[in-house]
Amino acid sequence: MSGLWSAAGPARQGWLWGAAALLALGALLGAWRWAGPRRRRRLQRVGTVLRLFVYPVKSCRGVSVRRAQVTPMGLRSGELQDRFWLVIREDGHMVTARQEPRLVLISAACENGHLVLEAGDMEKISVPVKLSKKNPVRNCRVFGQDIQGRDCGDEVAQWLTTFLNSEPCRLVHFEPSMVPRKSKDTIALFRNTDEVAYPDCSPVLIISEASMDDLNTRLEKKAKIQNFRPNIFVTDCSAFEEDTWEDILIGDVEMKGTVCCGRCILTTVNPDTGVIDRKEPLETLKSYRLCDPSEKHIYKTSPLFGKYFAVDKTGTIQIGDPVYKMVWE
Repeated sequence: MSGLWSAAGPARQGWLWGAAALLALGALLGAWRWAGPRRRRRLQRVGTVLRLFVYPVKSCRGVSVRRAQVTPMGLRSGELQDRFWLVIREDGHMVTARQEPRLVLISAACENGHLVLEAGDMEKISVPVKLSKKNPVRNCRVFGQDIQGRDCGDEVAQWLTTFLNSEPCRLVHFEPSMVPRKSKDTIALFRNTDEVAYPDCSPVLIISEASMDDLNTRLEKKAKIQNFRPNIFVTDCSAFEEDTWEDILIGDVEMKGTVCCGRCILTTVNPDTGVIDRKEPLETLKSYRLCDPSEKHIYKTSPLFGKYFAVDKTGTIQIGDPVYKMVWE
């Protein structure tokens, strides 16, 4: 009896394997039928790149460039990467133009492998982009999140403190081996893969010229694009059209729109004088650019101006590039 069962075993197992294979094939065919043919991407031109900006030091003056690499963590021009340097207090807390508005008067450039800072009557000062490993790594706090930065030294720290006429400050640099911040820890709508060094929350900020013009028709004293610090300034579209863009293509770079940019008092710092007004253009924006009540949990009472984008495919962009909306059909 046992011999009969043992002889039948392989045949029974083969039948079971065959049935399982047929079931799997059926499931695959069913999934293919439901999924239908693969979606096709259609490009719809929605604008043109007018200007590009990299802000090497958070809250300091931006560098206008004709061409930039777009990395997963933002724009880069040569050795200047967007907001990879940060001014901090000695306890590691970030310092921005919200607390020290004169930061916007400090210009940054790159010369011979050095970050060069210049402001007012101060003598230029430079620090190596690649710092000595002897320089200590400092623990920093950016919007309540922990992140590291390598200290750029006492000389530049004293330079910053003197120019700002403030409590002691230090300058730190984010290095590739350091752990970036997760964008979703600031705004939950970002993906787990979206990361930044010292920007508020997003690798890329886009604003249109038409949105800027619309705002300026409502202001007594016109604001400048420098009040809003975008990375990509776009023309050939209507006011606030950028709010509606989801998947876009510029050059060979693909980006995903995430959320609009909720604005704060930093927009009221005059980029030419470093004086904070605390009122305009923020008050005017609040009069007509508040979010829909259903989105108050995201933006609270901040008016919206510009849109944040995450980077899906890296590459290079330049002034004059068309901006395409990717429509999936």
